[in-house]
Amino acid sequence: MSHQDGLTITRPLRVPDPVRLARYARVPELGPGILFFSGGSGPGPMCRELINYTHNSIHLITPFDSGGSSAVLRRAFAMPAVGDLRNRMMTLSDMSVRGNTEVRTLFTYRLPLDAETDELVERLEAMTAGDDPMVAAIPDPLRKIIRNHLSYFVTAMPGDFDLAGASIGNLVLVGGYLNNGRHLDPVIFLFSKLAEVRGVVRPVVNRNLHLAARLADGSLVLGQHRLTGRNEPPLGSPIIELGLNQGLEEENPATAEIRPKVRQLIAGAELICYPVGSFYTSLLASLLPEGIGEAVAANPCPKVYVPNTAPDQEVLAGGVAERTAELVATLGATRAARRAEGRVLDYVLLDRGWRDYPGGVERQALEDMGLKVIEADLITPASAPLTDGRLLAEALLSLV
Repeated sequence: MSHQDGLTITRPLRVPDPVRLARYARVPELGPGILFFSGGSGPGPMCRELINYTHNSIHLITPFDSGGSSAVLRRAFAMPAVGDLRNRMMTLSDMSVRGNTEVRTLFTYRLPLDAETDELVERLEAMTAGDDPMVAAIPDPLRKIIRNHLSYFVTAMPGDFDLAGASIGNLVLVGGYLNNGRHLDPVIFLFSKLAEVRGVVRPVVNRNLHLAARLADGSLVLGQHRLTGRNEPPLGSPIIELGLNQGLEEENPATAEIRPKVRQLIAGAELICYPVGSFYTSLLASLLPEGIGEAVAANPCPKVYVPNTAPDQEVLAGGVAERTAELVATLGATRAARRAEGRVLDYVLLDRGWRDYPGGVERQALEDMGLKVIEADLITPASAPLTDGRLLAEALLSLV
């Protein structure tokens, strides 16, 4: 279904649609604007395939990561997390362009965890000077820009900053952030152009905030890193409410509102997708800022949810229907969103043969919400229990 100037046009759905896919593949620079709310690496395989069909996808990324090297950077500079932004830009970068393979190698490199502090500082200074082989391999002008941003980072780096395990890509982005008046958009835009990023990547908000989760047992958990079950003990009780918080030490509820440019990106999308990935810290986290639900509802384009096909350590209870209801409730939580005409979700996209969706599917419950279930081949023997990137990308493209 498409909407143009008030005219509604309907067409039979065919997933995948080989005619549409062939058309997009011929001219990907004119491909459709599919918008994703996400973070993390879950949608990565799909995004790598997506650039073969469209260079106009939009990725609104959660900046609330609080673990690993992101935590060290956020504590030092009181800033949003940049790791997921870096990861998504590299995923969408065109590796056929000269220099991009070398940029990805550098941006994904982490300094050793077991090296001495002086050794780590010396290595970073060699990169800044352009003497390190990984930096020297990158062609100009990208090499000069990377060195410049690393230089800004080294100058601003506190004396007690822990470089062990630091992502060089994150350090480059932080240097650009500091060099641009603590704004992320300019440095993201610059690297997107220079690294031939085939899509638009933006933080959903440019705020130094953290996640706060209320559990069913009444306890409060502060920080994304404490919710994922990866480097911290797994949750002992299901999450019943997710919100934003100022700081990680005590409860201090906060709000954030999307900027007009983010609202414009949502308004211009031809399909809005809530993709696979960590349900709370990647998907719902990106929907928490004020204005998201209202902007989504105001755009008449199709909206589709792709639930996880494998267990999610953040989800302790319920199946696809419960997650879908939670997604819709998050998008409609504000009064502005409830007043807005339109819908925040139309379709739930499922693999037609997969019987192991965590917690089950409950199709009747989905239909009772007024949603249409779409089935397609999304999983291959090689990808199981996860979705296959190419199949998922082609299914989404067929819905535009």
